Amino acid sequence: REAATATATATATTAAATRGTALRPRPLAWRRFPPCLSSSFTCFSTAVSSQEQELEKKLSVAQLKHFLDSAGIDYRDCYEKRELVSRLHSAQSALSPHLANELSKCLEGEGGPEARFDHRAAGFAGLDAPSSLLLPEEQRTIAIFDRCAPSVTHITTSALVQKQPFSLDISEIPYGTGSGFVWDHHGHVVTNYHVVRNAQKAKVSLSDNTSWEATLVGAEPDKDLAVLHIDAKAQGKKLVPLSIGSSHSLRVGQKVFAIGNPFGLDQTLTTGIVSGVGRDIKGITGRPIRGVVQTDAAINPGNSGGPLLDSQGKLIGVNTMILSPSGASSGVGFAVPADTVRRVVNQLIRHGKVIKPSLGVNCAADQQARQLGLDGVLVLSV
Repeated sequence: REAATATATATATTAAATRGTALRPRPLAWRRFPPCLSSSFTCFSTAVSSQEQELEKKLSVAQLKHFLDSAGIDYRDCYEKRELVSRLHSAQSALSPHLANELSKCLEGEGGPEARFDHRAAGFAGLDAPSSLLLPEEQRTIAIFDRCAPSVTHITTSALVQKQPFSLDISEIPYGTGSGFVWDHHGHVVTNYHVVRNAQKAKVSLSDNTSWEATLVGAEPDKDLAVLHIDAKAQGKKLVPLSIGSSHSLRVGQKVFAIGNPFGLDQTLTTGIVSGVGRDIKGITGRPIRGVVQTDAAINPGNSGGPLLDSQGKLIGVNTMILSPSGASSGVGFAVPADTVRRVVNQLIRHGKVIKPSLGVNCAADQQARQLGLDGVLVLSV
């Protein structure tokens, strides 16, 4: 019995040893790369890493998104810049020749981590707002805004109030806000008369957020126009005057753009069309303003004094009032025509007032005469 037990124990020990040997993993020598293959893999990894580093160094996040958008590559799951870089690097072979050439120019010509592309600069069309993804009409609208917005100003007025009778305690309180635009390089700013009426102080804020104390040059209440002056030029500030167009040849249906500060929201752009020409509206003095331009571009409180522009970015009117029972835009706005603005503003700058010689003849607008098929001047009343 003892011999049998010893034999069984020896057999079990041998089986366990055999089983342990069978389950023991073999050395992983076969998983190691040969020296030549390992060297090639290292070189390939280094090349990939250097390419991604170049993309990350020379392209901004906006530029990376531009190329991915243009190539139709989804990147919504990318959380960090390096993930965008990796996604673009892995998709370089799928880029169109045009995009590949564009990417190559970015990497070779502009270098540096802070290289950015201004869509207003010549040559490159701006990667922060890729023109390839915008409609031609959108591109024109953006170009008009970029060119004209630096000329539009935000005007705030205030008044000095004596809190109590026989007191020397005088406080300055806000009086109103409106819009305006730079007329020339000498610092003249045009706005509506009702924006500065009864105000004791006025401040003009430019598009670069600099503010300047303004003085009143002159006003014409009957046309709801006023001219202010700021000493920006004397202090080395370069002003950007607005291009002045003409209103005599306007046609109903023309595209128009209004830039202003509705409800204090500066640099706001609205678009519309010329809804009517030759309108007569009653000004703040009760006298009619003739030849007014009607538009459906949204005009709200705060837009007063801002420019109404044509599709070339030229002034065709000064937004002055709206027809609305609620006080907000209802799609019926009016602008003093540019021809009237030019005549009045030039006299205000030269003489400080408007000289009013008159024949006592009221003539229709040229557009009305053309619609009736008439040549010459159409006299409405004498």
